[in-house]
Amino acid sequence: MEKVKVQFENRCHDVDRGTSVKDFLNLPEAPEYKDNPVVGAYVNGEFKSLHYTLIYRFTTVEPIHLFSQLGKRIYRHSICFLLSCAAAKLFPDNHLVIGHSLGDGYYFSFTDKDVTDDDIAALTGKMKSLVKAAMPVEKEKLPYAEALSLFSGHTFRYTSELLETRNEGDITAYTLDGYTDISYEPLVYNTSLLSLWDLRKYENGMLLRYPQSRDFLKLKPFTENPLLFSVFRETAKNDRILKMESLGQLNKCIQNGEEKELIQLSEAMFNAKVRDVASDIVSRKKVKAIFIAGPSSSGKTTFSLKLSQQLRISGYEPVKISLDDYYLTRDKVPVDSDGNKDYEALEALDLDFFRDNLNDLLTKGQCRLPHFSFRDNARIMNEQATVMKDNSVLIIEGIHGLNPALAPDLGKDISYRIYISALTSMIIDDHNRISTTDNRIIRRIVRDHRTRGIKTEETLSMWPSVERGEKNYIFPYQNNADVMINSAMPYELAALAPYALNLLRSVKPDTPYAYATARRLLKFLSLVYIIPISQIPEDSITREFLGGSAFGAI
Repeated sequence: MEKVKVQFENRCHDVDRGTSVKDFLNLPEAPEYKDNPVVGAYVNGEFKSLHYTLIYRFTTVEPIHLFSQLGKRIYRHSICFLLSCAAAKLFPDNHLVIGHSLGDGYYFSFTDKDVTDDDIAALTGKMKSLVKAAMPVEKEKLPYAEALSLFSGHTFRYTSELLETRNEGDITAYTLDGYTDISYEPLVYNTSLLSLWDLRKYENGMLLRYPQSRDFLKLKPFTENPLLFSVFRETAKNDRILKMESLGQLNKCIQNGEEKELIQLSEAMFNAKVRDVASDIVSRKKVKAIFIAGPSSSGKTTFSLKLSQQLRISGYEPVKISLDDYYLTRDKVPVDSDGNKDYEALEALDLDFFRDNLNDLLTKGQCRLPHFSFRDNARIMNEQATVMKDNSVLIIEGIHGLNPALAPDLGKDISYRIYISALTSMIIDDHNRISTTDNRIIRRIVRDHRTRGIKTEETLSMWPSVERGEKNYIFPYQNNADVMINSAMPYELAALAPYALNLLRSVKPDTPYAYATARRLLKFLSLVYIIPISQIPEDSITREFLGGSAFGAI
């Protein structure tokens, strides 16, 4: 048999062409979760499943272990596949749909029935039996016509709609115990290691929970996220009105030339939400400080400017403050556990100075505000004092806005807290979701390149540290908000895609994690039809990332 060369652990191996990565690495047939097994691999820098066959004359292989950034992606997608398989066997006539993430889990529901406690017991039992049986998960290529036929039933409604907007020669699918489904990311090769998860009834559906990165070996105690769930429920209602619940529906809308109405309705819905928030603030009468917080690339700037407009209409005079202007100089910023400067920490801000300014504005009616120059690593004081009038209201924007330690002495009756994020609710198909994190990464790489000249590989390489900061300093306080805003537009991926695709193609294998992420995102965005930027209103929150914002937002 013809041989190929494989570089692994600084040695070159001669391997039979067509050998799977699993067999090359000589992995056990039934690995166990607790052993931190190999679940995937970098193959020539790309993120691949262990089913991948070695066919090139020269290939590099680097294993990906379960307890890692990419390993956890494989695990989470695999337990979703496990649940979908169990549901298909127990409820073959019911339509299971994956929804949004919620805390440390994914929300699933049936479109044609409510989930009962008996359903949870049956599904849990079936999933555990599949794990105990240590069954192989096989990967295969289906001819396009066969895939269309296989996924044509009502239980694969969104899968079928997406396939109808594609025309590849073949479609990658995975099979477990006779059940076949599409996955757009690598899955494990055996069910034996899918042992740590929890399935619980939640509202009308169910929550499939997974271990978080801080402790891969156990599940955290369950925590309710009522505010977040209510936002997703509201968004799902809007998606049904727009008939825009899946990527296939978006593609067909664009294919049929109906995107203009979709954009108009989406923008109208968002603007109506901004007006509702402004009305709520006005109705409380005493509010003098509005805090706006959210993770990276949430559209905080555009939202704050739109909110300012609505408050002006109601007779208020907004005064904008950015918490970024209260950063300490680099030599005073605290370090994290790895010894790196932790710019995401609350203590990276000059808290005493911020609190003094806030107190002066609210009690004395004026003070000189700072501007922080990151280029010069210096605080520059404004020459003119900022004056608070009787109708003035502060709009304070920054990632720590919901942390009660930021302004612990501020009365609740005069403060109003807003959490904003791109809470993507659109799904790829019935059992594959669009990650809210991926949506924000795509926003970020487009904006970083346009406004800061930052290379895409840099943005992708630093993203894990951004995520750690969000988990430590933003997400724990999101339920402190008076209102939560979803800034994700149903159409936005179609507008961002042409810019993101070009940038992602610029990332090369010499930055391994960035390259693997870029290749993964390229495959995802290749599914998306395109909307030209000329169709996007200049006052849209999407313009904060694309450019050309009427607000000058960047």
